[in-house]
Amino acid sequence: MATEPQKSKTKGAIVAGCLAPHPPHLVYAENPPQNEPRSECGWETLRWAYESMRNELSTIDHDVLVILSPHWRTYVGTHILATPHLKSLSVDPVFPHLFRYSYDIKVDVELAETIHAVCQEKNIPTKLMQNPDFRVDYGTIVTGHMINPLWNKPIVCLSANSVSAYYNLDRMQALMMELGAATKEAIEKSGRKAILLASHSLSHRHFTSENEIPEDMSKEHITNHSLYLWDMKMINLMKAGKSKEMVDLIPDFTEQTIAETESGGLTWMMQAMDYPTYPAKVHGYGTVIGTGNVVASWAPKSSHSAPTAHSTQSGVQSGVQLGTK
Repeated sequence: MATEPQKSKTKGAIVAGCLAPHPPHLVYAENPPQNEPRSECGWETLRWAYESMRNELSTIDHDVLVILSPHWRTYVGTHILATPHLKSLSVDPVFPHLFRYSYDIKVDVELAETIHAVCQEKNIPTKLMQNPDFRVDYGTIVTGHMINPLWNKPIVCLSANSVSAYYNLDRMQALMMELGAATKEAIEKSGRKAILLASHSLSHRHFTSENEIPEDMSKEHITNHSLYLWDMKMINLMKAGKSKEMVDLIPDFTEQTIAETESGGLTWMMQAMDYPTYPAKVHGYGTVIGTGNVVASWAPKSSHSAPTAHSTQSGVQSGVQLGTK
């Protein structure tokens, strides 16, 4: 077991939180050098929403990105990435023709150890992932790339505990609230300025077959109208600053829309941020293979500073920018 890291003399803070969905199609459409497949265009509404959010985050002083991804599933407790450097090839198991991404990631091990130590104090089951050959999940990589394509900030990644599968969504909510409170305490102890990233879509009933041309936007739409209405309900609560009401609705929303909120990422983030009562900034909403995705941020005004050289570049190589349908 890792020893407890030294406490920082400066109190850390969560300076922003983002709902940052991870369809691999968005990276595919950006044509960054790390991804092998090449596209013509696609999903501009969401990609431009990410560009808007990157512009906002570039004005916020921060040290680290803390991500909770639904595609790193663990069955006993929450695992926390704690290997200093990870470099490998990530291939999406469902979309290998769209996502074959060479990643090179630095991890804030000290913060990871601090989160683990605080969780242990509170009897929240956690484990440090210290395997140097660990394969980072594509949800973490897609969100990390779309938020910061230069990868010039370290990350900490938390796994999604499968408690909702073993018990129910209410138990998931309770556990994620405990984990959110512990994450906040650990960040404050660490002295870090952290941005939290809940890496998931909203409604998640997707198409069962793929178009011949994946980036053909004439074929892209929400799976059905009821899912759209549920997504709009959640987004309206975000825009109204009713984050607690939104979190209370998550069990029903998840059951009705098969949403990736089942992983607990949004609940974890809202708890860690003490349920913001100010409106979220909704940068955009769009569909990917029928799923509903919103790119949104919660950033207290006090966290903003002068713009930095932290790039908002998306890594687009093709030079093609077509309008949405």
